[in-house]
Amino acid sequence: MKKYRLENWKRTWSYSAFAKAAVLATILLVSCNKKEYQLKKIVGSKTAIDSSLTSAQEIEDYIAPFKKSLDVQMNEQLSYNPVSMNKSDYKLNTPIGNMMAAIVKTQGEPVYKSRTGKTIDIVLLNNGGIRAGMPAGPVTMRSAYEIMPFDNEIVIAQLTGDQVNELINYLIERKSAHPIDGLQILLHEDGTAASVLINNQPLDRDNVYNVATNDYLYNGGDNMSFFKDTPLTTIDYKIRNAMIDYFKKVDTLKFKRDNRFDYVN
Repeated sequence: MKKYRLENWKRTWSYSAFAKAAVLATILLVSCNKKEYQLKKIVGSKTAIDSSLTSAQEIEDYIAPFKKSLDVQMNEQLSYNPVSMNKSDYKLNTPIGNMMAAIVKTQGEPVYKSRTGKTIDIVLLNNGGIRAGMPAGPVTMRSAYEIMPFDNEIVIAQLTGDQVNELINYLIERKSAHPIDGLQILLHEDGTAASVLINNQPLDRDNVYNVATNDYLYNGGDNMSFFKDTPLTTIDYKIRNAMIDYFKKVDTLKFKRDNRFDYVN
């Protein structure tokens, strides 16, 4: 019995030694055959992306059914706009800007309230974020993508009264038609503030205001530094999706220029 165990041990040791030797030989062989590569030349070329480029028919044929289906969805009428709207129509506030602010408030507030129990006091977006106008006629999903091609999301920041005062001064200094809601600023002829109201009430420096904006502006876009480090609530709702949802439930758009940001008569 002992002799059997000894022979078995010898046989195992022999196999193990052979395996180790084989592995070692392989490593040495690979190491000896390793080649050194050096970059000697870089060649580049420029291809102009213009009308001279022709499409690949095979690719066109492949995507055609998907494009057809997408076009049907994008061109389906959701609402109707009776009057053409563009962000350059007026100074200080515009129908299309007022529409954008109203959509953020109307669509975003129910989600925000369900999560926090709070309501939105002010809406502030940026005029530059409106990337296209809205012609008179049918309003489609494509309209929403053209006006808001970015994936910006609605967020709500909690600003102190002093920070809201900074926000107001920002708007007065720039005198641009940034979309706002819940806020009225009236100016003297010299451009200084004549009256400032938040939901028809004077600014309360001791209050905390819930300001709906987008994630780009909250992070300092357009030099809106008053949002820096303020408490934030996200509601996982893209502005473009809010637009589409709003268009689906409103038959006719009726936005106009008003006196939310204007000069005193």
